[in-house]
Formats: sequence, C-alpha cells, structure tokens
Amino acid sequence: MRIVIAEDNVLLREGVTMLLESGGHEVVASVGAGPEVVPALLEHRPDAAVLDVRLPPGFRDEGLRAAIEARRAIPGLPVLVLSQYVEETYAGELLSDGAGAVGYLLKDRIGRVDEFLDALDRVVSGGTALDPEVVAQLGGTALDPEVVAQLMSVRRDPLSSLTPREREVLGLMAQGLDNTTIATTLVITERSVGKHIGAIFAKLGLPPSDSGHRRVLAVLAYLNA
Repeated sequence: MRIVIAEDNVLLREGVTMLLESGGHEVVASVGAGPEVVPALLEHRPDAAVLDVRLPPGFRDEGLRAAIEARRAIPGLPVLVLSQYVEETYAGELLSDGAGAVGYLLKDRIGRVDEFLDALDRVVSGGTALDPEVVAQLGGTALDPEVVAQLMSVRRDPLSSLTPREREVLGLMAQGLDNTTIATTLVITERSVGKHIGAIFAKLGLPPSDSGHRRVLAVLAYLNA
C-alpha cells in the first residue's frame, strides 16, 4: 500500500512511517504543513493518506481541509485523519459526503499498532474507522442536512425504531468493526449480527440497491441522530 503522511511533529511523523513500513506499506511522501498536502497527494496518487487535523501555518484545520479538497480531486481517496482531541465539527464534516473510505482516530491510538493498521486497512477497503471516543462524542454533531437528505429519508429520529441491541450493533459498526468482531464483542453469533444489521438497514430505509454503501449510510444515520 502506498501512503502519504502529513504530520508536523517530526518524531511522530517518523514513528508513523516506521510503523507503516514495518507493516509492509510504502510511505511515498511525508509532509509537515497544510499547503504541502494536496500537491503531494496529486503527485503521488497514493492508496491512502494519513493526515493530522491541525497543521502549520495556522494549526487549525489545515489537514482536514486538505483531505476534503483532495477527495474532490481524487474521488474516493481513502483518508485516515489523526487528532489529539475529538474535534466534533471536523469529524462530522469529513464524514458528511457519505462516500466512505474515511477514518478518524485519536493520536494515542497509534501506539496500539494492530488497531492502527487495522483501521487503515478498513479505510482503504472503503469502510469507516472511527475511534470509540469519536463515536461517543459525535452524537450531537449536525451533518450537512442536504447531504443527509440525499442519503436517506429524513426523519426526526431515524434510530427511534431500533431495539437496544440494534443500537449496540450500529454503534460498533460506526467504529468500523466487521461482523465477526461485533459478534465477539457482544458475545453473540455472527448470524445474529447479520440479522441485526439487516433489520437496521430495513428500519433506516436503506434498500438493497444501496448495498455498496448501506453500511456507511447507516453509520451516518447513527452519527446524525
């Protein structure tokens, strides 16, 4: 996997590079400032981008803005965003296009190497990978209503018809977990997980024709509720 990294902290940037390379990936470029991100992505057209939210010169949302701009230029570009803290507005904006292939992790998650690499794999596969802390705090984040209206039938509370177990399953889906891991976490069978997910899709009005995106759309409904 070819990856571009954007991180202003040199030690952390080198550390992430070593982790990725030890996992068999190739870091084709590493940059340390917001204005350098999009040119690097357009030049190398990587399989994924790992970006810090806050980069020089402003240390505000340069990394996020670069990610959004890059995904407009390279539709579907997998992006894994790293942040020191949960930034609800930034996370909601990154997720709001509904295209999937995005992740949002807190930086301390990098130290858990297997989880970090697994999250990157999920993002590259077109899924979502959200830090549990992000999921916990995104409940009040308002996604773009026009985008949400495009993606699903807008209801005051789209999750109101879900059972407590279905909400649990959907919350774990929002973290990017696959059915096998969800089953292990909840101590139920994988078949039961599949039934719960089918019920979630039906109750959220996500038809089979959306099969390639239903999981992402269900997660968006969860985050917007």
